[in-house]
Amino acid sequence: MSFAQSDPLFWGLLAGLLAFLSVATLVGLVLKWRLAPGQPSAAIDNLHQRNLAWWWMIAVCATAFHFGLAGTLTLAVCLSFLALRELTAALAWRDADHRALLTVTYVLLPLQYLWVGLGVAWAVWVFLPLAGMVVLPAVLLLAGVSRGWLDSLVRLQWLAWIGVYAVSHLPALLHLRLPGDAQPLMLLIYFTLVVQLSDVFQFIWGKLIGRRPLAPQVSPGKTVEGVVGGFVSATAVGVMLADITPFEPWQAAGVSLLLCATGLLGGLLMSAVKRERGLKDWGQSIGGHGGVMDRLDSVVLSAPVYYHLVRATWAV
Repeated sequence: MSFAQSDPLFWGLLAGLLAFLSVATLVGLVLKWRLAPGQPSAAIDNLHQRNLAWWWMIAVCATAFHFGLAGTLTLAVCLSFLALRELTAALAWRDADHRALLTVTYVLLPLQYLWVGLGVAWAVWVFLPLAGMVVLPAVLLLAGVSRGWLDSLVRLQWLAWIGVYAVSHLPALLHLRLPGDAQPLMLLIYFTLVVQLSDVFQFIWGKLIGRRPLAPQVSPGKTVEGVVGGFVSATAVGVMLADITPFEPWQAAGVSLLLCATGLLGGLLMSAVKRERGLKDWGQSIGGHGGVMDRLDSVVLSAPVYYHLVRATWAV
């Protein structure tokens, strides 16, 4: 089905999302007016920053999705490039690693997205893993790295996986052939809504009723109550949106729970790396949120899992 045929559904979802965000923004403004008029308030000001950031993030994603594969691919390339910049800045590197870092950013990244753009599925799956095993060791060894090269190789492979490979599975969804009138674009929108709303709901429920820390040494802000509330809320949204996917409602519940769980695990994984490096956020480019990787952390595991699950179970 062409994108033009999906326009009414696309705009309907966008209108609902903007209505939800408008309410959240209004609540933030009322809280500021009632509780901290003309005064700084860390919690309320952070909420306001987050709401403002969501306005432009939704605008960027909606624009990219509106232009189908070309727009989504462009967005994914930009996100991967920005993610690599943040990850590279946060990790420890030696001068001898510089050539390999350039290889990841300016050779492996473009080639990975070339396969995605061309719809060469097998290359999307195997190119970066093979490059990590063959190309990156060769670049390090030819650069004269003899000591500590294994540590450098592991960091480089991890960098390529997190910053490029995981994100590239999002535009790859648009090449899937689905049964009936199901549209790949709606699969991508479904994924984005469930994963990101899970994070939002976990934050909201954690602030409202959170008491017991989930993993205090890794992510101090995560609570058991917040995670449970976020999972239930995001899964409910996923079930309500089942009609835009090839999933039956009970299947949508299972897929949504899986996305919530892998999103949480990805967030904890990236938080553990931040704590090891002594960082609070990956960057400051998104007001109230941190950096690009602070929004992509829930994608790094959930995107590949979602792509391969849909391809193996529903694609024709």
